[in-house]
Amino acid sequence: MIQTKKADWSKRIERAIDLAAKHPSAAEILAFYCRILDFQKTLYEKLLSPPAAKLNREVAFREQLDVDYALRQLPALLALVQKNGPAKLAQKAAEIGRGAAGQQREMLRDFLAAAELDSGPDSFFARVLFQPQAEYFAATPAAQLAGFSGSVCPVCVAKPQGAVLRPEGDGGKRFLVCSFCLTEWEFRRILCPICGEEDYQKLPRYSAEDLAVRVEACDSCKHYLKSVDMTVDGLAVPLVDEIATAPLDLWAAEHGYTKISTNLMGF
Repeated sequence: MIQTKKADWSKRIERAIDLAAKHPSAAEILAFYCRILDFQKTLYEKLLSPPAAKLNREVAFREQLDVDYALRQLPALLALVQKNGPAKLAQKAAEIGRGAAGQQREMLRDFLAAAELDSGPDSFFARVLFQPQAEYFAATPAAQLAGFSGSVCPVCVAKPQGAVLRPEGDGGKRFLVCSFCLTEWEFRRILCPICGEEDYQKLPRYSAEDLAVRVEACDSCKHYLKSVDMTVDGLAVPLVDEIATAPLDLWAAEHGYTKISTNLMGF
């Protein structure tokens, strides 16, 4: 089963505000993330009226993303980051803004051509701009692929950013969440998405007290992702809760694990 729900940007923003109040250590990054979400919401809504073209399954996913549209929105993003972003990111925004339009276009094209998403500053700007487009295309009916059980996104082939456990019957069903187009697809609960390890003794899970988010690690390949348990907190918004729990990423790194794919904030 593949989840292609319509994006609810307001719900994401409200959740970020709520978590910022509950977790002071994450308040600063969540405040900035709220501004990014609001910016992305505007980009997404522009794709709805008039509706943008639908996904063509015969063409590579990233080739269908509109570089010109992203380039037109780049100045507004650079201004937002210079005013509200972390110092290093604001400095990078100023540097990009001083570049010629050709250089900016090349930055965006390089992002789409890269084999994998990375956590560098250039990638942040391109990812913010392209992700609403990617999510829009992924939500179209043509994107649905029944019976898929692979370890990379069935729509855009990006690696998973995290996982979510959604209630079903007396338990929960595990889904992986794409790091780019945010598609969710069903995935076995006791299975590493990277190396295929299925021995539960080599798949440790770690969680912090009072959190519905946990680290799901693999001792065979030393990779991990974070999973949001909706059976524990039904109000969780996986995309936001994953970002709000940066201390778990620090813990995982200190214990020798590498994240499968970083989130939009770069961790």
